[in-house]
Amino acid sequence: MTTLNTPERGAATGTGDRSRPRAALLALCATQITSWGIVYYAFPVLNPEITANTGWPAGATTAAFSAALLVSALAGIRVGRIIDHRGPRTVMTTGSVLGVLSILIVAAAPNLPVFFAGWLLAGLAMASTFYQPAFAAITRWWAPDHVRALTLVTLAGGLASTVFAPLTAALAEHMSWRATYAVLALVLAAVTIPAHAFALSAPWPKAPPAPAHITGGADAVARSRPFWTLAAALTLSAFAVSAVVVALVPLLLERGFTTTEAAWALGLGGAGQTLGRTLYATIARRTGATARTTALIALGALTTAALALVPGPYGLLVALSLAAGMVRGNLTLLQATAITDRWGTTHYGRLSGLLAAPTTAASALAPFAGAALAAPLGGYPQLFGLLALIAGLAALVTFGTKPHRPALVWRS
Repeated sequence: MTTLNTPERGAATGTGDRSRPRAALLALCATQITSWGIVYYAFPVLNPEITANTGWPAGATTAAFSAALLVSALAGIRVGRIIDHRGPRTVMTTGSVLGVLSILIVAAAPNLPVFFAGWLLAGLAMASTFYQPAFAAITRWWAPDHVRALTLVTLAGGLASTVFAPLTAALAEHMSWRATYAVLALVLAAVTIPAHAFALSAPWPKAPPAPAHITGGADAVARSRPFWTLAAALTLSAFAVSAVVVALVPLLLERGFTTTEAAWALGLGGAGQTLGRTLYATIARRTGATARTTALIALGALTTAALALVPGPYGLLVALSLAAGMVRGNLTLLQATAITDRWGTTHYGRLSGLLAAPTTAASALAPFAGAALAAPLGGYPQLFGLLALIAGLAALVTFGTKPHRPALVWRS
């Protein structure tokens, strides 16, 4: 009998010896770039032209996009359960088809109700093709080496805005927003449908047995205090992080910087996300799950507070934006590994879907809430101060996220 006294270990990052479906990893890198780039990042580029061309209020078109994120949050719970049992191929291929149809509906929408309908369908596509289903597939196929594979996919996903925001803008210079969306829908179909249909055909491994400290299955975990405490912490953090991203440009404009300077600061923050993700495997090897969660969320609070308090110079604000981006990049991988680090991979899809639902909803609502709160609070520096307090509260909440469990006992 071998006893392993490991109440809380860092994420597994070692090299395993099982055969991995390498084509699936390459496919998921390509489809994450394309799906995020077209279904998500094309909208903020095209929305000004949409409102100018149609006369629809910007608040209404943005609300349709946010509604898609809310649908994604709810649908992700069911998607995770399906992937646990059947694998990712059917779900992600169907999601790709829905994504193409939704973008075509948005492109052809003659009025706001049809525009909303297209985005609601896009929410189902997001739930079926974005990070959560990809994370579920990678975690089952690659565990215990999943951190490296997750890092590669999120690094690829981080390039989505870099590739598709300029491409969308270039297309929009030569054609209408409707034609631009139609072209992007064809690109989405050409890349994601065959990639998901053919590259995700590897056998779906059986779920590994639950760790010794887990009793009662996924239902018991989902009802447990550590799970919901973790969900609360990540939701508060997601709200603060999403609001900071959207409010950074107004903050810099309020401090007298130009739109170009503000845009560069935001863009370099995005580059920081990619840089931060390259560091996560090292952090995971050296820290336990609770300590890692607390530290990263606290760093998010500190960078937000610094942006609230530091008026300049510009170079220092850019450095703070880069640091905040590095934290955001790590938080993405933190959520991707949170279930595995605490409760194993047996019910990863279902539990990660439950965990992602409130965080996705918070991310969808944060931009509106931030804009609404800025004026009553007295400006964007004050808003950033409030967001730092929210992130600080999230860091304190994480102390209740450690599952109560005895030492693991492995019998040979």
